[in-house]
Amino acid sequence: MKLDSKYFDSIRVSSKRQRTAAPAREERHPRCQWKGCKSPGDHKAPRGRGRDGQFYFFCLEHVRQYNATYNYFDGMNDSEVQEFQKDAMTGHRPTWKVGANSPPPEGAAAGAPPPPDAAAAPGVGAKTMDPHSFFARRERAARQRAEAAAGKRRVVKPLEKKSLETLDLALHASRDEIKARFKALVKIYHPDANGGDARSGEKLREIIQAYNFLKQAGLV
Repeated sequence: MKLDSKYFDSIRVSSKRQRTAAPAREERHPRCQWKGCKSPGDHKAPRGRGRDGQFYFFCLEHVRQYNATYNYFDGMNDSEVQEFQKDAMTGHRPTWKVGANSPPPEGAAAGAPPPPDAAAAPGVGAKTMDPHSFFARRERAARQRAEAAAGKRRVVKPLEKKSLETLDLALHASRDEIKARFKALVKIYHPDANGGDARSGEKLREIIQAYNFLKQAGLV
């Protein structure tokens, strides 16, 4: 074909976009499923528990109304909701204790106890085998670290000791124990809880001073 032909110059090809007209919005989306509404249903809304993956199609106005009152747990009591949330942590898949369904060693009868050198992992079923003493070594190392930490406890100074005694605590009380005891004593000795008793107010000041001192000492 000659490029300088008069027939070639008269050819006009329309774009694909022009040839294929976009369908109307009403055709691209189903009609809103809200009773009496004729607008296009552009927005999906879940149908509810037990119908996962199924949706209603609503317009923007009605999907907002539907979502405002939607409750996935409707009809379930508190225990059922808690059970659902617990199962949701594993994707609602069945779970088993580690080692509960493991086959017995070769040559061992079903239900026979494990050999003496097979230590069980801490917190794991007794049938879990530990032929290389991995869990035993880890438990022994953790115990040694705890004993070393106990031996490195700082010496409590006299004022710190007095402050701990004011809060009725042991010498090596933890941060959480100090905070919890302080909150409990404030509730007990607060003037509002004792009808404005002066002795309670004095005791409360001692408690606050002791707590502030422990805080400055880095124990809280």
